[in-house]
Amino acid sequence: MANHASALKREKQSKKRRLRNKSYKSTINTVVKKIFSSIEEKDADGTKKNYADAVARLDSAVNKGILHRRTASRKISRLTKKVGS
Repeated sequence: MANHASALKREKQSKKRRLRNKSYKSTINTVVKKIFSSIEEKDADGTKKNYADAVARLDSAVNKGILHRRTASRKISRLTKKVGS
C-alpha cells in the first residue's frame, strides 16, 4: 500500500481509469458480437449499422488512449473482411 499522498492519488486514479477502460472495452466486444450474430441471421441492415458503430467505438477508444492505434486498425480490418464491405 502506498504511503505518500501523491502515490495514494495515483492509485485512486489508476483504479478509476482501469474500470473506465474495462467498461469501454466490454462495450466494444458487445458490438462485435452483435455484428457476428447479425451476419449469422443474414441481416444486412443490422450488420451495416453494427459495423459502423463498432468502427466508431474503436476509433474513439484510440483517441481516448484505451486501445493502441494498430490494435484498433487490426480489429477494424478483420471486421471489414468478415462483413465483406
